[in-house]
Amino acid sequence: MKAVQVVGYHQNLEMADVDKPTPTGPFDVVVKIGGAGVCRTDLHILEGQWAEKSQVQLPYTIGHENAGWVEAVGSAVSNVSEGDKVIVHPLITCGLCRACRSGDDVHCEANAFPGIDTNGGYAEHLKTSARSVVKIDDALEPSDVAALADAGLTAYHAAAKAAKRLTPRDRAVVIGAGGLGHIGIQVLKALSPAELIVVDRNPEALKLADAIGADHGVIADGTQVDQVLELTGGSGAQTVVDFVGEDGATIEGIAMLRRAGDYHVVGYGENINVPTIDVISTEINFIGNLVGSYNDLCDLMALAARGAVNLHTQKYALDDFQSAITDLDNGNVRGRAILVP
Repeated sequence: MKAVQVVGYHQNLEMADVDKPTPTGPFDVVVKIGGAGVCRTDLHILEGQWAEKSQVQLPYTIGHENAGWVEAVGSAVSNVSEGDKVIVHPLITCGLCRACRSGDDVHCEANAFPGIDTNGGYAEHLKTSARSVVKIDDALEPSDVAALADAGLTAYHAAAKAAKRLTPRDRAVVIGAGGLGHIGIQVLKALSPAELIVVDRNPEALKLADAIGADHGVIADGTQVDQVLELTGGSGAQTVVDFVGEDGATIEGIAMLRRAGDYHVVGYGENINVPTIDVISTEINFIGNLVGSYNDLCDLMALAARGAVNLHTQKYALDDFQSAITDLDNGNVRGRAILVP
């Protein structure tokens, strides 16, 4: 089968012919890929940022946002059957450790991460496990929802945590209305009664934010902190969800936060530098957000089936993988790029 592989860091991806995966264990599931999301983490992988952490052996197939159809299952699989339409949770988890038994399987002590430390979904087929596949509504197509498996799931995880602390009196700020941010906006609107302020440097991104439910759009032109403070009566927002996390976004985002507020970090790339006395004296909270759990993905797909969350995509043929990577790197993708075999 065709597969797009990392052959070296600081090198372009290459197409290869590799063996099609087959079930080798009782809980294995082989998925025929209908769509694979192209994520900024994939760019970081090519830059070598994940090499030490993942310890993956090159070459290997990249791609961790996947959806498609079940093609083959192991002897003990009972939750899906051949032909079922599924989205794939990005982790393969053990089901036995404390985190898995608590429903917090994103912190599984014995996980594998296709696309990061083992073969992923920039390919015609992917091997995963029964614990990782979620059947999706017949009205949804794999190529339309694939990026919800990670980008959407990460955005949902952060937005759902933030929503638990928000009331109708509160304001929430979303920094970045791009691939993750435009999903987070929709989740916050679905789960939270708070007034929603979206900050982005791209006017087109703010137009999209307005169309999907933002109450206010703020252009990041150097005056965004003042604009947000004006919209919040000078107090700042109860919650800031930062989908950027670099290029000064954290300094500006913290300045938008009210006393005892929550700063949710999703995007990454720079340090958070705050004097500890400021953390103590204002009781602000810094909350990290990784990808969501299997149950989070089930909840997200329920919202997608109801039309409460829609993923904006640009689709590319699998053979055209380099164009997708280049467009993402150059900031020319609105929403999420999807490879379709």
